[in-house]
Amino acid sequence: MDMIWPILNTAISVLFIFCYAYQFVYIPIVLLKKQKKLEAVKNHRYAVLVSALNEEKVIGNLIDSIKRQDYPSELIDIIIVADNCTDKTAETARNAGAIVYERFNREERGKGYALNFLFQNIEKDYGIESYDGYFVFDADNLLEPNYITEMNKVFGHGYRIITSYRNSKNYGANWISAGYSLWFLRDAKYLNYPRMLLGTSAAIAGTGFVVSSSLIKENGGWPFHLLTEDIEFVIDSIIKGETIGYCGSAVFYDEQPETFMASWHQRVRWTRGYYQVFRKFGTKMLRGLFSPRCFTFFDMSMIILPAIILTFIAILVNAAGLIVTLATGGNLLSLILTILKLIGNGYLTVFLVGLITTITEWNQIHCSAPKKILSVFTFPLFMFTYVPIAVAAAFKKVEWKPVKHDVAISIDELSQKK
Repeated sequence: MDMIWPILNTAISVLFIFCYAYQFVYIPIVLLKKQKKLEAVKNHRYAVLVSALNEEKVIGNLIDSIKRQDYPSELIDIIIVADNCTDKTAETARNAGAIVYERFNREERGKGYALNFLFQNIEKDYGIESYDGYFVFDADNLLEPNYITEMNKVFGHGYRIITSYRNSKNYGANWISAGYSLWFLRDAKYLNYPRMLLGTSAAIAGTGFVVSSSLIKENGGWPFHLLTEDIEFVIDSIIKGETIGYCGSAVFYDEQPETFMASWHQRVRWTRGYYQVFRKFGTKMLRGLFSPRCFTFFDMSMIILPAIILTFIAILVNAAGLIVTLATGGNLLSLILTILKLIGNGYLTVFLVGLITTITEWNQIHCSAPKKILSVFTFPLFMFTYVPIAVAAAFKKVEWKPVKHDVAISIDELSQKK
């Protein structure tokens, strides 16, 4: 009986490798292959959309960074939805030069509903197709001055959805913000970039993307209202035949949670949202594995669920192992060593991912060198906290809740932190 637990843990490790080894193949592709430079087809007209709930502290800096774009200002409109605000978000945004709509709906809560409200009003007041594309940002975001110019170079080359390079305003605050930040840097550099190089589909993550007005028209607005409406949009689009592009030269920044409880609530919501997306699209995703775009469907499927399922299995297997071993007087030390080996291998794998990302993206990280180095060691610990999160998300009632943003910093102040 004692031998079964190492065998089961080895089997779990093999399944992890089977599911995610391809992402390590991405690394040499990034390092050895260069993306073909694209030139703008024309200067398109854009609306920048922002859903803001009590964001008076940060909304002004975002609008300022948009107004300071090196793209023709007459081709950019900033449209804000002040969503159930009780502060001066609407007034602050208007004073900064944005078009502002105010929404009050306590029943339908979340960014998906707010964006759909915006599109309804844009259709009524201007017409959806009065703009070529729509950028989507959160109120805490900041844009590098060439952001829209760089995104416009990719827009019009066959992509109706394009995502960008996501960086962080508060990387060096603590191990929690650094964990988020390093993950998003890795997501941009070692997932979306190689996907673009290989001609498969990238994936958006919450914010920092542009979508064609023609696609918004086809969708009838923004009908995505799950807890992770961004992943819902991604999977729905891919199933319908879209390929999402990526522009690594377009850099934006967002604020990461700095307390464990804020991080816990946010990531429980994300994980529960993944469950919802799989429940909604799982069958169609599985069918896609047998289509000409099978790799894209496999890649996107790996985002949604396997790691969570395998984590559950690992917890159940080792919990059962401890119970059986204690009940039968088996070799407890051997089981503990097996569990520690599983954890150690997981730590080393995530450590290597963080190390490679930190080395290649060193100049993009806005904090001191010691904090950059320390974050490589704490990154696996941050990722390990997804284990209890995956369990909680499966059983806990989860509702959408806003994330508080307090890092009121301008793009100039952020640049000085390098």
